[in-house]
Amino acid sequence: MSRTVAVVEIPSIGELDRQSGQLSQQLARALKRAIQRGELKAGDRLPSTRVLAAALGLSRGTVTLAYEQLIAEGFFQAERGAGTRVASDLTLPDKSPNDRLRDSAIPPLSARAQRYARAAGQISPMPAVPFAVSVPAGDTLPDDIWRRIGNRIRARGPGAPSGYGEPAGAPELREAIAEYVRKSRSVRCHAGQVIITSGTQQGLYLATQVLLEEEDKAWVEDPAYPGITSIFECHGRQQQMVRVPVDDAGLDVAEGIARCAEARAVFVTPSHQYPLGMPLSMARRSMLINWAKEHRAWIVEDDYDSELRYGGHPFPALQGLAPEQVIYLGTFSKILFPSLRLGYAVVPEGMVDAWRGARMLMDRHPPNADQYVLAHFMREGHLDRHIRRIRSVYAEKRSVLIAAIARSIPADLASVQPGDQGMHLLLWLRQDLDDRQVVRRALASGVSVRAISHMYADASRRPGLILGLGGFTGDAMEQAVRWLAAAIIAEAG
Repeated sequence: MSRTVAVVEIPSIGELDRQSGQLSQQLARALKRAIQRGELKAGDRLPSTRVLAAALGLSRGTVTLAYEQLIAEGFFQAERGAGTRVASDLTLPDKSPNDRLRDSAIPPLSARAQRYARAAGQISPMPAVPFAVSVPAGDTLPDDIWRRIGNRIRARGPGAPSGYGEPAGAPELREAIAEYVRKSRSVRCHAGQVIITSGTQQGLYLATQVLLEEEDKAWVEDPAYPGITSIFECHGRQQQMVRVPVDDAGLDVAEGIARCAEARAVFVTPSHQYPLGMPLSMARRSMLINWAKEHRAWIVEDDYDSELRYGGHPFPALQGLAPEQVIYLGTFSKILFPSLRLGYAVVPEGMVDAWRGARMLMDRHPPNADQYVLAHFMREGHLDRHIRRIRSVYAEKRSVLIAAIARSIPADLASVQPGDQGMHLLLWLRQDLDDRQVVRRALASGVSVRAISHMYADASRRPGLILGLGGFTGDAMEQAVRWLAAAIIAEAG
């Protein structure tokens, strides 16, 4: 099979002044600028003189002269039968005073842009090594079934649905989700109340846009998932957040009322608090719903990981107790493929059009192809079987990890947070240890963990590490725990 070598395109060299003459020199300067800007890199193959001349409307001799000049200066190199390339050993000189002057004129990042940059550092994907969060266990992935359903759907029609879709998502998937959450989570809804999202993160973002005016306050757990706190922070709305502490019974509702009884909304993870892992007690669920009804406030229920409870039946969703007050958010990214990027919101009937409009303005509608595959996957019972399987797999991985921690990490330096569900485990560190430093030390050894101290409000920081359970064998986890232990001990001095 013949080997095709890509020829780069160079948009900037179309900027030639046809009136001033010396076109070969202008072209040579333009090609040098393209190298300095990074449009051309060492080793890139250039268009032939004939092709470039035709593209620019120049004579071939003009282009040849420019090439020859840059070959003589060491910018280009020509090989018989291989064409002309940017020199493979090219080293660019330091920037000229004019270049530095141009750099100094670049507008600085806005305060909002800097906040976005910090958010990227907090919630960026982790390297796929133990104990990265949201790396699925490879032996549980339903690849074959997913591929087979996709091929069957495509064989019956076009490779992908054409045209724009419904902002709320494909009707087939919305119907499948309404049936699924009714049976598995005691959610009271019909398909018309389901809005397909690109995961829980988009659901949280849409909730802040639809539910809150600029002056409205909202309760946010302390500690909390950085994805929700970063939304407020990046939009300069930190003052709208009322951080409410979490204890062994979950969100302290009484403290929330004491701090801001007039809040317009509360963002809560009642089935499996993130990052600590406990459920919201029944007494506090009742108190939260009563407060919301009395003050006409919204409850945004993030129900991630709720399917993976190992010690009994999953807790019912808060939404089933107050469907007119609760916006219910779920996702398939955690239990299927993180790359799937399909989640959903179940919203009260009176809010459907508002969510459809906000969804449309964000990205018009979710990608269609995988929605139909997922709908069939759910209707044919594959999702239920998949959840039963991964529940047992992750329960075993959790037991292996806890035992390895007990063997390798001194109890006076770290302890496991009690819990019986989810795809991660929380390891508390001794109060004087810096969890961010432990993260850096561990990563240098090939272990990826996430610090939780930044998930707290400043006044109540506590050091700890989040360890993902998926994607790694028992032997790999044992070794990684030993490396993590070395990082913790080193930090303890």
